[in-house]
Amino acid sequence: MKNSITPYEIRQTNRQRIFQYIYQKQNVSQQDIAYDLHLSRPTITTNLTDLKGEGLVNEAGQIDSELVGRKPSAYAINPQHRVSLGVELLSHQVKIIAIDLYGRKISYDTFQLDFQHNDAYFQNVCAHILQFKDTCQLTDTQILGIGFAMQGLIAPDGKKVIYGKIQDCTGLEISSITKHLPYPCRFIHDASSAAIAELWASPSLQDAFYLSLSRHLGATMILNRKIVSGIHGHNATIEHIQMDPQGELCYCGNRGCLETLCSLRALHHDLEQIDSFFTQVRNADLKAQEIWISYLKNLARAINILHLIYDKEIILGGYLAPYLQQADLNYLYKEIATQTPFAEEWDFLQISKMPEHNITIGAALPYIQKYLEHI
Repeated sequence: MKNSITPYEIRQTNRQRIFQYIYQKQNVSQQDIAYDLHLSRPTITTNLTDLKGEGLVNEAGQIDSELVGRKPSAYAINPQHRVSLGVELLSHQVKIIAIDLYGRKISYDTFQLDFQHNDAYFQNVCAHILQFKDTCQLTDTQILGIGFAMQGLIAPDGKKVIYGKIQDCTGLEISSITKHLPYPCRFIHDASSAAIAELWASPSLQDAFYLSLSRHLGATMILNRKIVSGIHGHNATIEHIQMDPQGELCYCGNRGCLETLCSLRALHHDLEQIDSFFTQVRNADLKAQEIWISYLKNLARAINILHLIYDKEIILGGYLAPYLQQADLNYLYKEIATQTPFAEEWDFLQISKMPEHNITIGAALPYIQKYLEHI
């Protein structure tokens, strides 16, 4: 039985506390660290020297002070000491982002490439990634890993696509990519990526249902700030709830799934036309408004089902999030009120706080999170 903490463990704990303090405060002096963490100056000095020597911390000018005398030196994290990449593989496009230790975008790029489940495709993708890395002037040592967001369900270890009907890639293994790259890589479901980014942008968020309203419908259940994947990996796949057995054909093979009612296809517009569609909606174009109201009615049905099952906050994200207005939420609340047996407060719908680059950022974030936890 372990009775005491070793000197090594004490040193590691102090190092972690000092690093996390600087990370959170972003610009601090030795006096700040000593006062808030109750550590001795020699302990602080030793750790700062080590962290600077490793490139994790930099001196960042001086702290403004009302006291007479020399201003104390400021210390800050070197945000690009380590970075990670996020890649979204779409049917006709690839998106790449590099983020720093704060999850902030360093650079972003897209290129057109039709998805194919073959080695030539992945070799092409990886060549673009390496070129992107060089353009960003990143070294191999800096890159913690790459997350690949997929339109499909992923095995818990991130090494295999277990259901990929949209891109016909069921069974795809991460080794198809890692053999062309010198970095750790893993797959991640695109809706889970978006939810991870949402959690990063919302530190107080605990429990929620995240709806990704994009080319395809997706969802993620969040419990205690963790994503609930389920026993078989298909938890929260609400896109395949069948609403109308005689409805439109879904890619899963069934008819009338929520996918056919609440994805972008229900607006009868491609992603590239969404700007013009919402311009028409807000300018009271009758045809556009009719389509939009029909969409909101179906979305309200979906939200009501989810809220009856999981009485938590529901976050509306995905490509549609930037276009949503309070008037749209009010309409959803009114529609839900006609369906639910309960008198609900208008307080459970939220628009995503990270609608831009959320999938690529979310794919990259797990490597950053793991690194920060074990610094």
